[in-house]
Amino acid sequence: MSEAIAGASVTPLRLGLVGSPNSGKTTLFNALTGLRAKVGNYPGVTVERREGDATIGGRALRVIDLPGTYSLDPISPDEAVVRQVLEGQIADVATPDGLIVTVDACTLERSLVLVAQVLALGLPTCLVLTMTDELKARGGEIDHALLRDALGIPVVGVVGHRGLGLAALRALLPDPGAWERPAVPPPVDDADRNGWVVSVLDRVLVKPAARSARTEAIDRIVLHPVLGTLLFTVVMVLFFQLIFAWATPAMDAIDGGMGQLGEFVRLTLPAGFLADFLADGVIAGVGGVIIFLPQILLLFTLLYLLEDVGYMARAAFVVDRVMGRIGLEGRAFVALLSSYACAVPGIMAARTVPSPRHRLVTILVAPLMTCSARLPVYALLIGAFVPATSVMGPIGMQGLVLLGLYLLGALSALAAAAILNRTVLRGESMPFYLELPPYRVPPLRLVASQVWGAASAFLKRAGTIILATSMVLWMLLTFPQVEVPPELPAESAAAYQLERSAAGTLGRALEPFIEPLGFDWKIGVGLVASLAAREVIVSTLAQIYAASEEDEVSLREAIRTDRHTETGELVFTPATVASLLVFFVFALQCMSTLATIRRETNSWGWAAFAFGYLLVLAYGASFVTYRVVDAFA
Repeated sequence: MSEAIAGASVTPLRLGLVGSPNSGKTTLFNALTGLRAKVGNYPGVTVERREGDATIGGRALRVIDLPGTYSLDPISPDEAVVRQVLEGQIADVATPDGLIVTVDACTLERSLVLVAQVLALGLPTCLVLTMTDELKARGGEIDHALLRDALGIPVVGVVGHRGLGLAALRALLPDPGAWERPAVPPPVDDADRNGWVVSVLDRVLVKPAARSARTEAIDRIVLHPVLGTLLFTVVMVLFFQLIFAWATPAMDAIDGGMGQLGEFVRLTLPAGFLADFLADGVIAGVGGVIIFLPQILLLFTLLYLLEDVGYMARAAFVVDRVMGRIGLEGRAFVALLSSYACAVPGIMAARTVPSPRHRLVTILVAPLMTCSARLPVYALLIGAFVPATSVMGPIGMQGLVLLGLYLLGALSALAAAAILNRTVLRGESMPFYLELPPYRVPPLRLVASQVWGAASAFLKRAGTIILATSMVLWMLLTFPQVEVPPELPAESAAAYQLERSAAGTLGRALEPFIEPLGFDWKIGVGLVASLAAREVIVSTLAQIYAASEEDEVSLREAIRTDRHTETGELVFTPATVASLLVFFVFALQCMSTLATIRRETNSWGWAAFAFGYLLVLAYGASFVTYRVVDAFA
C-alpha cells in the first residue's frame, strides 16, 4: 500500500491522471494515494485541483487528478484546464513528468481519440484499462500485448475498487522516463486520426463487449418518455418516505441522549453560569442539529446508491427533456443534482457547462435546490406539526410534505432559469451529450466512504460553524442581565429576561418586518443566525426554548406548545409553520454559498443579485402562504 509523504527531501515526481468522466480515474486516484488528497483551485481559474502524495518503490510521487475530459479540444473551463496543465500554460503549475491515461475497457473506441491527442503531446504516457472485469462479464476481450504494441506505450489492466492490477501499475510509476514511447505519434488531423483509431481497434479488439440484454430491457422502461417519468416519480416518493420512516428511531434516541447529557451537566456542575452555558449554549445548540444526523446519513446513502448503480445518469436523460424546453443545458442537471447535497459543490460543478451565460444561470438558480442544510429545518417542523399518518399504504403524510418541499425548490429553480434565459441572460444552447454508465452493484466500501465523507462534513460543520454560532448566541440570549419585577410570577422570569437580552432586543426590532409572515421575534433571531448556515435556526430555537422552559422538554414539543405572552395564542400556527417552510425553500441563507458565487462569477454583484432576488421571492411567497393558510385554517 502507498504511504503518504512525510517530510520528503526530494521534489516528488508529478504524475497527471487523464481520462473521461466515469472512466474510473477517481477510483484509481484514491487507490494510489490512499484517499489523502489536497484540494484547491488552479491559479487564476476557479477549477478544482486534487493532488495526493505517495511513496512508491522508494520514490516520492505526487498524483494530480485532472478534471474529466472527453477531448483536448475544450468546450468548458474544466476541459480547458486539462490542456493548459499538460502544455504548461498555467503559472506556478509545472508540467507533469508523466501521464496516466485511464480508459474504460468497455468504451475503448470512443476513448482512443483522447489517447491520440495525449500521445501527440510527447510526454511519457502509460495507459490504464479500467473496468476489465465488466468487459469480461459482457463477453468482450482486448489483447493487452497487442494494444501495447499498437500504441507504443505501457498498458496495464486494473479493477480499481478490488485492487487488481495495481501492483503492476505501481511498479511502473517511479520511473516514467523509462516508459516506452510510440515510434510514430498518432496523426493530428481528424480524418487521419479516425483512421488510426479504426486500425488500432482492428488489431487489439478480439471481441467487442456485448450490450447486456438485461440493461437494454431495463432502459426500455427507465428511458421511456412516459414510463421513465412515472418511475422517476415513484423513486422520489419512496426516497423521501424512507428518510422519515427509517431515521425516526435513531433521531429519537439521539434526542433523548442529548437531553440526558444536558441533565447530567446540570447535576454534576454547580448551578450557575458554566452549567447554563454548557447545557443551554453548547449541548442544546449543537445537539439540536446533531439529532438530524440519521436523516443526513440516509439522504446521502440513497443518493450515492442511485448514482453508483447508474440510475442518476438515466434520470438526467429523462429530466433533460424538461430542461431543454426552458433553455437550460442538460449538463446543468449534474450541477443542480450536486446542489441537493450542498449548493457550494453544485455551483462549482457548473464549470462543466460550456456556455458562459448558461453557466451563470445555473449558478444563480442552484441555491433553490434543497440542500442538506435545509433538511434539519424541514424535519423539525414536519416532525412537530405534520401528523405521522398514512395516506396510502406505506406512503405517509410527513414524507409527502418533505417531497413537496423538494419539488417546490426544484420547480422554482427551473422556472427561475427559464425567466433568466429569456430576459437578462439570453444565450444559445450547445449540444448535450451524456454517457449512460452500465448498471453496477457498487462496492459497499465505496458507498460507505462516500457517505462517511458527507457525514463527516456535516459533523465538522456542527463542530465549527454551528458550535461557534451557538456559543455567541447563548451570550446574546443571556446578556445583559436585567432586574425581574418582583410582582412577576417565577415561571415568567426566564421569558422576561430572554426578551430583554441582546438577541431578544434584535428580534423585537425585526418583528414589525416579519410579522406579516406570521413570525415572532424568536423566529426573527433564528433567521438572522441562520445567515451563517441554514440549520443554525434549529440550534437557535433549541437555545431559546432551553432558556425559557424550566422543564426539560424536546424542541418539537416546546415549539408545539409555545404561546405569545401577551395574547396566549400559539406562536407556531399552521399558517406560521407553512410560511416558515416556504421561506426556507427560497431564501439564500448561507454565507458560504454567497462567497462561492462571488468566486465563480468573479463578481460581488452577482452574489448580491442572487441574495436579493431570492430574499424578495422568499418574502413574497411566505406572505402569500401565510395569508392563504390562515384564511382556510
